Amino acid sequence: MSKKLKVLMSGGGTGGHIFPAVAIAQEIQKRFPDAEFLFMGANGKMEMEKVPQAGFKIEGLNIAGFDRGNLLANVNLPFKVISSLLKARKIIKEFQPDFAVGTGGFASGPALFIAARMGIPTFIQEQNSLPGKTNIFNAKKAKTVFTSYPNMEKFFHGTKTLFLGNPIRKNIITDIIDSDLAKEKLGLEKGKLTILSVGGSLGSRTLNNGWKENINQVLEKNYQLIWQTGKLDYKNILEETKDIHSRNIQIVEFIKNMEMAYSAADVIVSRAGAIAISELAIAKKPVLLVPFPFAAEDHQTKNAQTLVDKNAAKMVKDTEMKEKFWNTLSEICENEGLRKEMAQNLDFFAKPKATEEIVDEIFKNLNIKE
Repeated sequence: MSKKLKVLMSGGGTGGHIFPAVAIAQEIQKRFPDAEFLFMGANGKMEMEKVPQAGFKIEGLNIAGFDRGNLLANVNLPFKVISSLLKARKIIKEFQPDFAVGTGGFASGPALFIAARMGIPTFIQEQNSLPGKTNIFNAKKAKTVFTSYPNMEKFFHGTKTLFLGNPIRKNIITDIIDSDLAKEKLGLEKGKLTILSVGGSLGSRTLNNGWKENINQVLEKNYQLIWQTGKLDYKNILEETKDIHSRNIQIVEFIKNMEMAYSAADVIVSRAGAIAISELAIAKKPVLLVPFPFAAEDHQTKNAQTLVDKNAAKMVKDTEMKEKFWNTLSEICENEGLRKEMAQNLDFFAKPKATEEIVDEIFKNLNIKE
């Protein structure tokens, strides 16, 4: 390209929206090192910190979602929407992007709406099997919607929809190693069935309580457990389990080398966030999903159900943990044939080239030559 490429990115509220936006921007930057990027986020949300950490400029809008729990908090919502639309218009007019990409969250509503109104080509990347309202609304004017699950045309009537997967961390794709070697590196025994439990960076109290109730079963079965507790429960769990002196149980607050933990695992227990599921599909390890029930529109349960329907995962709901957690986990751990079948079926959802293919499609649509 003769003139410098300018790209508007918008997405936030959660890591599940922010990370795909950053990954897409990084892929474009790899191809056009002098490209200029501007992110639009919501003031007070995590994107205002995470996007600059990734090296990109961000502008904040004073936008929030509809609060169903506290209706009085919505009194100012119309004013916030109007002020966000006006600010988005001013920012876009000054920046003059060649195209805009939205990944969901409050801020991408006004950002993509105004961009489309100003004749700027817009693209949407949807992470979940049940799309967010912002993406459904903006899809009407979008060139293409990139989805992470198949058969999602029904949500985006009349808009070109491509099942390309979620952009995920590069090292998950490149650094998965032999299971026994990973166990050795983590100080675990080779050949012994290993369970990895991950509940996100803050951890999951539901999963933590599940393990506390069943820790003796893990020891009796002689399974190995890598138990990521998250920040909030870590100290209490260490205190409560201080009498358990077993190298089979590794309790950690946070896992930095996720690719190593995935490699070592024979079975994974996880929440059902979109990005987590995309990483699990790449790792190709049988998984028990425990969806977070308070995610927007219960999308984690919908994500998990999509995998369950293809026999690529098992699911236990929060409310079923006491009755079903250990029995369902045992069914996976004690049946090698089932584990192999689940791992193979996960391959359908594995999209290691998602980021590259999304950018390829954007460039092809706009006839941008590299």
